Amino acid sequence: MKKFAVIVAGGSGTRMESTIPKQFLLLQNKPILWHSINAFANAFDDVEFIIVLPENFLEEGKKIAKEFSSTHKLNFVAGGETRFHSTQNGLKLINKESIIFVHDAVRCLVTKTLIQNCYTQAIAKGSAVPAIAATDTIRLIDDNDRNILLDRNKIRIIQTPQTFQSNILLPAFQQNYKDSFTDEASVVEAFGKEIFLIDGESENIKITRPVDLVVAESILGKRYSNY
Repeated sequence: MKKFAVIVAGGSGTRMESTIPKQFLLLQNKPILWHSINAFANAFDDVEFIIVLPENFLEEGKKIAKEFSSTHKLNFVAGGETRFHSTQNGLKLINKESIIFVHDAVRCLVTKTLIQNCYTQAIAKGSAVPAIAATDTIRLIDDNDRNILLDRNKIRIIQTPQTFQSNILLPAFQQNYKDSFTDEASVVEAFGKEIFLIDGESENIKITRPVDLVVAESILGKRYSNY
């Protein structure tokens, strides 16, 4: 089946304390965005990319695209006001039956194994949303400002690529935006479709703060030394 990877990098990343969006910071001498694209390119020869970037950084993204094989078509679109709107802008370029991956550009440590596993489950069940178990103690602050201990064995931390059949994801994104739409799974669930989780990866971290760059640099260095 046709495959689309919507790589969402529409934000500015203010928590990184950088003058440029974090997806363009370097790891192993390559932009973070390059590593995310490369993971999908290694997973499938026939995946088509839709890269969602801040409008004033589209040209920077196109420079990165030149490093990839012509067998992988890379399309670019400007991001929106929220994650929902950025993803929605990317999905507007898809008009055929397909499996759609939506991936945070700054989760650049994702492996081809996870990507392929998400594809296989999405074919079988309609969706595949990577998740890992919580290891920290977690408390919930309720409406009365009371803190309530939660059973961490029942908590899952959600990752990307969130992967769906197009006939599920595309109509879900025709809904009007709600503040509760924090990821694609929340949009699809609000549309009335069941979400199916899949085992994520502990190293599939989101690069958000400067310390995450140090961790990612170390992980990539170990991976490349094993090749």
